[in-house]
Amino acid sequence: MNDGFSTQKSPARVVNAVSLGELQRRWAAVRREMKSREIDALVIQNSSDWVGGYIRWFSNQPATNGYSSSVIFPIDGGMSFIDQGPFDGCRSTGEREAQSTGIARRLTTPSYPSVRYTGSYDAKLAASELTRLGAKRVALVAPGAMYHSFGQHLADSLAGIDIVDATDFIDRIKAVKSPEERECIRQVAAMQDEVIARVREFVRPGLKDFEIAAYAQYVGQQLGSEQGIFLCSSAPLGQAASFRPRSWQGRTLQHGDVYSLLVENNGAGGYYTELSRMFVLGKIPQELKDAHRSVIEAQRFALSLLKPGASSADIFAQHNEYLRHNGIPEERRLSVHGMGYDMVERPLIRQDEDMVIEEHMAIVCHPGILNERMFVHNTDIYLIEAHGPSECLHRTPKEIFEIV
Repeated sequence: MNDGFSTQKSPARVVNAVSLGELQRRWAAVRREMKSREIDALVIQNSSDWVGGYIRWFSNQPATNGYSSSVIFPIDGGMSFIDQGPFDGCRSTGEREAQSTGIARRLTTPSYPSVRYTGSYDAKLAASELTRLGAKRVALVAPGAMYHSFGQHLADSLAGIDIVDATDFIDRIKAVKSPEERECIRQVAAMQDEVIARVREFVRPGLKDFEIAAYAQYVGQQLGSEQGIFLCSSAPLGQAASFRPRSWQGRTLQHGDVYSLLVENNGAGGYYTELSRMFVLGKIPQELKDAHRSVIEAQRFALSLLKPGASSADIFAQHNEYLRHNGIPEERRLSVHGMGYDMVERPLIRQDEDMVIEEHMAIVCHPGILNERMFVHNTDIYLIEAHGPSECLHRTPKEIFEIV
């Protein structure tokens, strides 16, 4: 079942692939930068596709569930993909797989982050591939996503080879979405709208928080989603119903409660968007309506600043000034940011970001109010166009839903 939310033509078994043309666009952009910096090969390792989307961006194949996946991306030719599997596993891929992923060689080793003595296994294979390629200058991509033992053993194995960091230029390419990517993001937003619409019909007293989150996840996966998180909780009026993980979703809803849900899952092309809304199992009190109106106005103001060429740090300063002026606590974490193959990707609208806003970025905006009495939020995604944000990609009304 896909209900029209996953329309990309994919090779057999692949749920959400982008086209070969899209992959080739990315590879060409990266190789132009590699050539200008005299980089012979990139090394990438991820273990999660929630905040480890670089592997998928290069290869159409996500890293998942804590198992490491590593890629060697050479200046010319196909990639080498290192994954969990038998000792000394090595095979050349067929034409169909190579065209859908860009992977020319697959190597395996049975390594596990939970088993200390296997920490060097993946690094040895990566070093061997770099030697085979004759790489003299190697660049790491997102070293913060690499397991420490992999990075340490790789550096030790590449003594005498120049190692640099390519993350910044990869991030700048990755942040600006192509037409195909933008269409995928629109499809994911539509899928999440459907999830919230069905949850709205499902929510009722007597359910536990996790039962509603599990239903949201079920609907999303029936519509083609693969991975994601569903944070939620309920609380009586006068207490904050915050976003809580699965282990804290054991409360049973009662009449009069507030329920918060964040749907943050992926879909077409493997892209993530996020959508949050609030539900009240009864009449919505005026205090909550007023706070929600303030959040929507804060979202609207933040969006007005997202114009191509604008500095992320300047936007952050102006937005916090708006919040102070309107009696809303300043943002001290992150409420506006890029999104795509990672739940959080650059640019971050924050004081420590040097990336400016560009046309065709995908930006999530979710200002909120959190105190002992309430947690008020509204999360949506937008595309940056020539003069600022697009219309909201989510069609779900920006309101608190009253369940009577």
